[in-house]
Amino acid sequence: MNKIMLIGNLGKDPEMSYTASGKALTKFSLAVNRRMRDRESGERREETTWFSIVAWDQLAETCNNYLHKGSKVYIEGRMTSHKYTDKDGVERIAWDVTATDMEMLDPKGSGQGGSQGSGYADDLSGDDLPF
Repeated sequence: MNKIMLIGNLGKDPEMSYTASGKALTKFSLAVNRRMRDRESGERREETTWFSIVAWDQLAETCNNYLHKGSKVYIEGRMTSHKYTDKDGVERIAWDVTATDMEMLDPKGSGQGGSQGSGYADDLSGDDLPF
């Protein structure tokens, strides 16, 4: 099974493009922090791991429209790799997370919605709800 779940903050605004066949593609970096206590000093410290996130189709458009640098999000997806040749001619392997689900975790008052779902109820005030 290839599944990864992350909670973190965007390192920069998402960048959206389209493939030659017209599929939406959005990329962004995600900083995931891990808090731990140093065994020797007992001091608390934080370690940040950066992930490269790739979203496709409708999820790509949602990420591009609603996320921005600093947004706190939950990303679920799978790890993928691709080979490339760096500027020195050395072949390397890069790892990305291909997102399959995204939930915005910022408070509603900060301009963020709840989750990526249908969005129907998120667009209505309490008086407008049909139930």
